[in-house]
Amino acid sequence: KEMTLAMAEKLSSAVLAEAKRIGVKAVVCVSDAAGNPKLIKCMDDAYIASYDVAFNKAYTVVALKMSTSTLKNLSQPGESLYGIQFTNQGKIVIFGGGVPLMCGDNVIGGFGVSGGSEEQDTYLGDFAARVFEEEIL
Repeated sequence: KEMTLAMAEKLSSAVLAEAKRIGVKAVVCVSDAAGNPKLIKCMDDAYIASYDVAFNKAYTVVALKMSTSTLKNLSQPGESLYGIQFTNQGKIVIFGGGVPLMCGDNVIGGFGVSGGSEEQDTYLGDFAARVFEEEIL
C-alpha cells in the first residue's frame, strides 16, 4: 500500500481540527515512504518556523522508521544515537510530533506536526497515528 493524496488530505483534516480544538496553530506534513511530501498545510497565523520543523519531522520518521519521541530518548548523551540530529543536512528532528504511518509492519509514510509545545505536538502526532490506523487504512 502507498500513501495517497486522498489519505494525506483525510489525515491532515482530522489533525488540524484537533489542533484547533486544543488551541494550537499547527503546520502538518504528510510524506510518502521516501520522505517526500505528499501534503503540507499551515493553519492561519502558525509560526513560520513550524513549516520546516513539521516537514523535517515527517522526513525523520521515515528515514529512521521510528517516532521522533522515541528518537528523542535514543539521541540523549550516552545513548546509541547521540548526535544524530547533526546528520542528514540537519533534517533530523529529535523531539515529539513526528510519527511513522504504518501498514502492517511497513512504513508507508510519515507525519509531522509543529506549532504547539512539545507535549501538544506529541499529542497531535499520536492522534494522527491513531486516526491513520483506525479510520484511513
